Amino acid sequence: MDLKTSFGLLLFALAVQCNPSPLADIVVDRYLLPQICPREVQVEDFIRYHFNGTFYDSGKKFDSSYDRGKAFVSQVGLGKLITGMDRGLQGMCVNERRRITVPPHLAYGSVGTGGLIPPDATLVYDILLLDIWNAEDKVQIRTISKPESCRRTTVATDFIRYHYNGTLLSGEAFDSSYSRNTTYDTYLGQGDLIKGMDDGLLGMCIGERRLIIVPPFLAYGETGHGAKIPPQATLVFEVLLVDVFNPKDDVTSKVIEKPKNCTRRTVTGDYIRYHYNGTFQDGTFFDSSYQRNSTYNTYIGMGYVIHGMDKALQGLCIGEKRRITIPPHMAYGEKGAENFIPGSAVLIFDVHVIDFHNPKDSVEIRVTHKPEECNMTSETNDLIHYRYNCSLMDGTLLYSSDQYESPSVTTLGAGKVIMGLEEGLKGMCVGERREVVIPPHWGHGEDGAVGVPGSAVLLFELELVQLQKGVPEGFMFVWLGDTPDPLFNALDLNGDKEVPLEEFSEFIKLQVKEGKGRLRPGVDIETVIKDMFYNQDQNKDGKIVEDELKIKDESEKLRRDEL
Repeated sequence: MDLKTSFGLLLFALAVQCNPSPLADIVVDRYLLPQICPREVQVEDFIRYHFNGTFYDSGKKFDSSYDRGKAFVSQVGLGKLITGMDRGLQGMCVNERRRITVPPHLAYGSVGTGGLIPPDATLVYDILLLDIWNAEDKVQIRTISKPESCRRTTVATDFIRYHYNGTLLSGEAFDSSYSRNTTYDTYLGQGDLIKGMDDGLLGMCIGERRLIIVPPFLAYGETGHGAKIPPQATLVFEVLLVDVFNPKDDVTSKVIEKPKNCTRRTVTGDYIRYHYNGTFQDGTFFDSSYQRNSTYNTYIGMGYVIHGMDKALQGLCIGEKRRITIPPHMAYGEKGAENFIPGSAVLIFDVHVIDFHNPKDSVEIRVTHKPEECNMTSETNDLIHYRYNCSLMDGTLLYSSDQYESPSVTTLGAGKVIMGLEEGLKGMCVGERREVVIPPHWGHGEDGAVGVPGSAVLLFELELVQLQKGVPEGFMFVWLGDTPDPLFNALDLNGDKEVPLEEFSEFIKLQVKEGKGRLRPGVDIETVIKDMFYNQDQNKDGKIVEDELKIKDESEKLRRDEL
């Protein structure tokens, strides 16, 4: 460093420390600096600042922006300010405080001004810089965070929902959607926002956070806005995009999991049971059938659910999982649903189809195994022994005969099992296996049963283990061939013209043993025979004589226990 340069620095140091003289330069005291200063004032920048102006000699105040209740706005370095201020303001940061001492020849000189500033006055300005911008500025966008995946980004004509905190460049807050506990909802690129926000919100992903800095001429300009946004204020918005859709959007559906076999798909008029998780596009949860431990049950395509869901639920398989995205105009619209769904919200449903059926469905029977020999099949009044597994269509096991020591027993046509199972058990051979799909109107209906959900389609896996042919309703015994003629003589085994209970019982058992007659299965034999005997013993003397015996005529009305 040469002597001339050192001498110059010494003069500057003296100028800072000594009282300024008419020939001295300005003195700048930067007594409070912000930790971060992304931008400093340069020539041609516009600035907005507060100040207190005092005389150097007396300390008396001659002007103050605080007293006027309005920050001062000007352009720097183009002669719109006194020379000392034009130079003293350069290099400032927003939120910086500095004291600028201006000698007379860089202020109002030997003339002064307007009776307010006397001649040869040295002035001291205490400055707080609030804002800075340039006519060439554009909207500044700084990405704070961005989701890993981004299905779509915002474009003009989209409708968006976003949260924001709004501050001035100095950090002073002027508004926040969070304080109102509601998003700001608007169309993008349609002039519904200030120009800077219309530009700054373009290209955003749902879940993205941005810092959007809007210069005054792209915000509220010279007029400002309300009591909190002053004229010529740069605005800073910290934005979180919550939701986006376009009025032209349709419902979309993405297959997450598809069953290997799909023999039938849902159509309008079907009744469906499904589980779902419901979220907004930002992932916020709003509802779940799983939490209620109950499927959502409804008809498809008949207006019982929102239009988008009515449309999306068509063409699905049992067991299929889909992600369904529904724009608000196909969901709850601008009004939303009370405190449940906000207005203009896009809804995402992760759906798992448990089962579906149509009210016109009949029982579906699929034979999975049939023995080579099948000489006799089950029908009404037969007593059958069978094994079964009863499941929901998603594979959830409800009941099984394996839980018991022996197979289940029932008489077909007696109304002891649900109608669909009755139907599925008919026409089976011993050893035959079937899969039987039973819609709820053939099963347990809308109310369900113990352990069976309402409106559930049931899948039975059946195996016929044993079959005993039955007798018609109203009979306890039937002849399998011609009736002995005369019948009384056949009954009277010892020929004494009277038949006591023991003789009657021996005769009936003999007919069954020789395959000439059949007793009603599933009922105690001795009890049945006694009932038959006492029905014929009209005078109740313990024996049947020929005049008491009655034979069932086919044309007569059937009566229980008749021979």
